[in-house]
Amino acid sequence: MTHIVLVGGGHAHLSVLQALSQRHLDDVFVTLITPDRYLSYSGMVPGWMAGHYLKEQCRIDLKPLVSAANVNMVIGRVVGINADRCCVALTEGYHIEYDLLSLDTGSEIDTSWLEMAGSKLLPIKPLDHFFNTWPTIMADALRNPDYRLVVVGGGAAGIELTLAAAHAFKSAGIVSNVALVTSSSGLAVQGQKTRQRLLRQLIKAGVTLHQHKAVGREDGLMLSDGSVLSADCVLAATGARAPYWLKLSHLDLDENGYVAVNQYHQSLSHHNVFAAGDVCSRQDVKLARSGVHAVHAGPVLAHNLIAMIKSKPLKPYRPRKKSLYILACGARYAVATWGSWSLEGSWVWYCKNWIDRRFIRRFSEF
Repeated sequence: MTHIVLVGGGHAHLSVLQALSQRHLDDVFVTLITPDRYLSYSGMVPGWMAGHYLKEQCRIDLKPLVSAANVNMVIGRVVGINADRCCVALTEGYHIEYDLLSLDTGSEIDTSWLEMAGSKLLPIKPLDHFFNTWPTIMADALRNPDYRLVVVGGGAAGIELTLAAAHAFKSAGIVSNVALVTSSSGLAVQGQKTRQRLLRQLIKAGVTLHQHKAVGREDGLMLSDGSVLSADCVLAATGARAPYWLKLSHLDLDENGYVAVNQYHQSLSHHNVFAAGDVCSRQDVKLARSGVHAVHAGPVLAHNLIAMIKSKPLKPYRPRKKSLYILACGARYAVATWGSWSLEGSWVWYCKNWIDRRFIRRFSEF
């Protein structure tokens, strides 16, 4: 009996579960380890903050999909891997052995420079904690007419969070200060036209932009120009970092601590280990850390796991040279970018809405 262990219920593993639901594998037992039976879809979080979606519309219940795939689901968090012993350790103190391992846990938010903000600090990940905490922030802002919200991170996530928060406050009649802190280079999105469009949206929403590096302090942030930015809440959408437990996994890692994989998303050091999404790093091609690639790599990962069992040839994941990104702007308005090409409008938001809802339906109707 071959034991496949899937760690994480991420975007790529959804395709693996779907593939397993469509075919029967003899003498194969599959276990999914995930911290929650629900997978929150990060692409719809800003829309939920802005009031366009209910929480239930932004997540996928893994239980029906797991049942259709005849997979054993274990609710828990992985805290260690020993790839030499083919063993995974969970927080509950027990171990699960595997013959074939697949990792799709995503990355963590690097808040090391902001931790002095203490209880004011709210990282965007883990998403479940963010979902539970955001309503409290809204309630506090309603009670405090001088509420100050600061988002740190000039990438797509930081921009969407900022515009969503500004829209949510305005819709609730909250007169408050919303600020976005980026690096000195400004908004970290591709294309000059896209940056200009998003900057206009931030200005229109009344967001104050600070282009300085920030460190946390008890009353908010200190910026690299020496000024202090007081805050009641600091939302962190800063850079990613690899899960800490990979350090002792015996897997080959890249210089930043991510699992080093080849074109098949197979570990360079252990051929019975695969990884997809933000937890890994392709060594043959530069690949942006984006949910787009996790989604597109999913069917390839599914093929390769089954191919390993059947001793069949593996399939490479060939990323597209350009990917479509759509950034929600708080209201039902969005900016789309594809390479140097960019456009905006209400109809762009409705396109994003259709894409996101279709993704949720694809893995929910079982």
